[in-house]
Amino acid sequence: MKIFLHQKNNNIGNLQNAIESIIQTYQQSDKVGLHLFPELFLGGYPLQDLCLQKPFISQYEKSLEQIRKVANSANDNNILFGGIEYELDKSSEIIHIYNCIYHLGPKGLTSVYQKQLLPNYDIYDEKKYFTAGEKNGLIEINDFRICLFICEDMWHSSTHKTDPVKKIFDELQTQNIALDAIINLSASPFHAGKQHTRLKRGQEISTSLNAPFFYVNQIGLNDEILFDGRSFILDGSTQLQADSFREEVLEYSCKKNNLATLPVDSKTPSEIENTWENLFRANIDKEDKRLTPISESELIEIIQAQTFALNEYAKKTKMKSFLIALSGGIDSALVVAIAHLASKASAIPVEAVYMPSQYNANISYELSKQLCDNIGINLKVINLKFIHQTIKMTFKDGIGEDLTGLADENIQSRLRGNLIYARSNQTGAMVINTSNKSELAVGYSTLYGDSVGAISLLGDLYKSEVYQLARFINTHFNNIIPEEIITRPPSAELREGQKDEDSLPPYDRLDLILECLLSYQFSLDEICQLGIKQDELNHVFNLYHLAEFKRFQFCPVVKLKSKSFGFGYRNPILKELRFDY
Repeated sequence: MKIFLHQKNNNIGNLQNAIESIIQTYQQSDKVGLHLFPELFLGGYPLQDLCLQKPFISQYEKSLEQIRKVANSANDNNILFGGIEYELDKSSEIIHIYNCIYHLGPKGLTSVYQKQLLPNYDIYDEKKYFTAGEKNGLIEINDFRICLFICEDMWHSSTHKTDPVKKIFDELQTQNIALDAIINLSASPFHAGKQHTRLKRGQEISTSLNAPFFYVNQIGLNDEILFDGRSFILDGSTQLQADSFREEVLEYSCKKNNLATLPVDSKTPSEIENTWENLFRANIDKEDKRLTPISESELIEIIQAQTFALNEYAKKTKMKSFLIALSGGIDSALVVAIAHLASKASAIPVEAVYMPSQYNANISYELSKQLCDNIGINLKVINLKFIHQTIKMTFKDGIGEDLTGLADENIQSRLRGNLIYARSNQTGAMVINTSNKSELAVGYSTLYGDSVGAISLLGDLYKSEVYQLARFINTHFNNIIPEEIITRPPSAELREGQKDEDSLPPYDRLDLILECLLSYQFSLDEICQLGIKQDELNHVFNLYHLAEFKRFQFCPVVKLKSKSFGFGYRNPILKELRFDY
């Protein structure tokens, strides 16, 4: 039987596009076989509260009817696609919602499997919406015996009371039957290095259940969550894999298991533990007392993810160009470089604006100009000096006091925020935020100033990782970032002689502390055992928690790591933490 894996990009709520893809595939005569579409392909993932709204439910039920009408006993095609199964009462109120797999075939449209494991950690909150299925997904299509899973079902975890892979294994043994194929429909979010884990787990299940493994994943950007695709087929020594971040169809001729060989190893199905501790283990080198450097393969993945996310966000928000406030520092320079790489794929133009105050060194402009010349874009300049002085005089006239200190520093940053958005309104450009994860963690940014932007590309990269990515880009893309931008001491340039290390520990130590805190895996005692001084840790710890109100108002952060700020990070703003340390 021919099996086709459809790696697709479908916007949340775009029911009609999904319907057309399913129906057109079902009705085509040149590729007859079993066609697979990702988890919740009809509707989108994650739907969040959209799946509870009656207008959506009504339209969704109509969509299923539209698909149901095309079923034809003379058609040999079969479709398996992810969707929602509503159980409603007589008043059309929700009783249960299931994350399910639908089968469209000659006999009609039926729900054939309901997801058993509902993840409820980090970015996942499926237990809020869905009811867990209980039955194994053993079905037959064209005399092929197939086992069905949906995403999380393939992962054993101490957080779940059941193990669907082990349940299937036991059922096959009890009934003395063998499988012909294992199918997993997924909406599996991206983070760097994740594909290796997927392939390893898929191979374990394939070996254990003694059948080829078919894994189809979606692509796309849904707010800050990226889906990378990389669907794959594992059959003995055969391994086929789709590309990252690109729509693609994998095709494979699956042979029936005529030997009827039973599963072989009852220990293998649950070998990997998908526990909280393993998912969010701190990425640190305890011996070197620093973050573990990002591998070259993961740096490549990160650049692919950032450029894809940028183009996706612009396309889905209908923005016409990319706009960056360029300072002469490493963060904004890296964002300009990434936007340039994204532009090469999408032809979306990039514009940079340099907005110096009286404290900006001449070298900041020179380096900004050099960067823009290197990649072939114009650099606009708006001087803040006179606007800043006017605001200071206006403030003193109205309030009766001088604008000084931190308030004076922040007004410069907020002026830049105003001006960059004036340009955005003028041209329909998408402002890209330039803050990194270290700054987000300790609140080292100005609300409505340098924290502005439609989307953050660096918000999941610590400052030390920003430097690593910048050097990697220079190595592979003709040194487009001037070397002095990378080597000069980081500064916000909001007062005379300012440097980041006046207010913060050196970034190698700061990032180590922050990764320990964000992973939730370290006590303060354990962090000090890594060589961090108590007063330094207390300072960072307090900044980290006091900055919650700023993170709450921040733009979407493109998720690149297993644990990130944003959608999967939920902490109260109004909290009082006192630790006698």
